[in-house]
Amino acid sequence: MPRFLVIEARYYTEIADALLQGVDAALVAAGATYDVVTTSGAYELPATLNFAVQGTIKYDGFILLGCVIRGQTTHYDQILDAVFPKILDLSVEHNLALGMGVLTCENEEQAEYRADKDKKDYGGAAARAALRMVQLKNQYLQT
Repeated sequence: MPRFLVIEARYYTEIADALLQGVDAALVAAGATYDVVTTSGAYELPATLNFAVQGTIKYDGFILLGCVIRGQTTHYDQILDAVFPKILDLSVEHNLALGMGVLTCENEEQAEYRADKDKKDYGGAAARAALRMVQLKNQYLQT
């Protein structure tokens, strides 16, 4: 039974709740277990992932959740340019089975639709991606 760490950015609380509902449904259906750790926003996701990877608790995979909504400044672009490449670098460097459930949207309506478990279910999709990555990791990196 695989064990996951869900790292969620809770800047948009209702969207974070919806994403986590999708993760829960997908992981329970797969018989997996998970822990949840919370960050303030998406910018803190890479550092939290790095802490977890180097920590004493071992996980089979990781699921990152959050939401970045474009505003009237360049903050959106700065967050995306800083966060996504670092997460990718960490996943490759440490051979992480990772599911990415960080929404990047133009407005809150788009984010709510994508997060909703009964609509786009991006949380569930991230969990299923992480489950598949655990399978692939086990297939290719067995020692």
